[in-house]
This record gives sequence, C-alpha cells and structure tokens, in this order.
Amino acid sequence: MKKIIITGTSRGIGYELALKFANTGYQVLAISRKTPRILIEHENISCISVDLSSESDLAKVENVLSTSWKTVDAIVHNAGSFLSKPFAEITQQDFENVYKVNVFAVANLTRICLPYLQKGSHVVTISSMGGIQGSLKFPGLAAYSSSKGAVITLSELLAEEYKERGISFNVLALGAVQTEMLEEAFPGYQAPIKANEMADYIYDFTLTGNKYFNGKVLQVSSTNP
Repeated sequence: MKKIIITGTSRGIGYELALKFANTGYQVLAISRKTPRILIEHENISCISVDLSSESDLAKVENVLSTSWKTVDAIVHNAGSFLSKPFAEITQQDFENVYKVNVFAVANLTRICLPYLQKGSHVVTISSMGGIQGSLKFPGLAAYSSSKGAVITLSELLAEEYKERGISFNVLALGAVQTEMLEEAFPGYQAPIKANEMADYIYDFTLTGNKYFNGKVLQVSSTNP
C-alpha cells in the first residue's frame, strides 16, 4: 500500500484528494489545522492537526514517519495561505505569514520527509498561474503570487539536487478552480472546474507524472483567472 502525504486537507482540493487516494486503497497522512470527521473516520487516513506556519509543529509529522510509516511514496504540497490586499498596505508580517505556509512549510516538510523518500517517490507542489513568469497578474496578490513563484524555483532546484536518488519534484500551476479560496480572491466568479475534478487530475499526476517529468512546471489552466 503506497503512502501519500497531503497538506491542506480540511477543504477544497486537498479534502477531495485525500478521499480519492484513500478510497482507492492508498494510505494517506492528511495534514491540516482542522480535520473533517469523514477523514478522521476513514480507515486509510491518518489525520494530524498541524500549523504549517510553525516549524516546530511539523515534529508531529516526523513522529509518524519514524514510528510507523518508515517510507513515503508521494507528497502533495497543497496547503495555501491567501492574502488580497493593496501592496501599499501589506506589512512585512503579512508577507511572512503567507510565505510561512506557501514556501517555508513546503521546504520544511520536504526536508523532514527526505530520509523516508526513496527511488520513485514523487513530490508535487501545487502552485498557481499567478506564480508563472509572464502570466496575467492581478492587483492585491503581491504576497500570494510571489510566494507561488518561489516554490516553483524551489522545486526546480530540488529536482536537480536529488535526481541521483531517483526522487522527482514537479509543480502544477493551477488556474481557476471553484474553491473557497477562489471566492475570496474573485467574489462571484464561477470557475469551469470543480475541486473534485481538479483532485482527479492531481491524483493521476501524482501517481504517474514522475514517469515523464522531473523539475517541470505544468500549467493547469483553461481560463483567466
């Protein structure tokens, strides 16, 4: 039974993705601050309440890996912190809060998992079209979009650094998906893709994408935003 770590599983894509993996027989470590009852009760899901902005809180993950899991087949860095505010009003603390979840947590969790990743393991980071150089940008998203650009570069670098170990790192830069976060960013906008539909795509990519890609950024978007 393959073992999959997913962050940001309390709602939206992460929630749907955790259920998708668990319902098809994979063992899932679901990481979020709040955990829906259906995930807690699922026999293939282990839930951990973790504040990803706190490096020390991630010790809970290390404990699970060292005591019971021993190996990790895939990580999906799905959790995200969103901020929409005019640039002139964004404080350093605002930037730090977003980067702690969107960048530092990705780096810290990956580092914790490194001893348990093996040849054939796949690390997938969910970024945004807002983090793609040359893509359409939207006012107010300076902290969010720049953080999503940072994890793209981080993944490219890690793919090179760990290619000799056979560990793959790839990024999916998502466009509009109908989630609560999208409603916060663009109130009233109706995306053409639902959370469960995007979860299906990420599920397939996590299991097979590393056969074809390493250190790559795939733009998964059919619309603007």
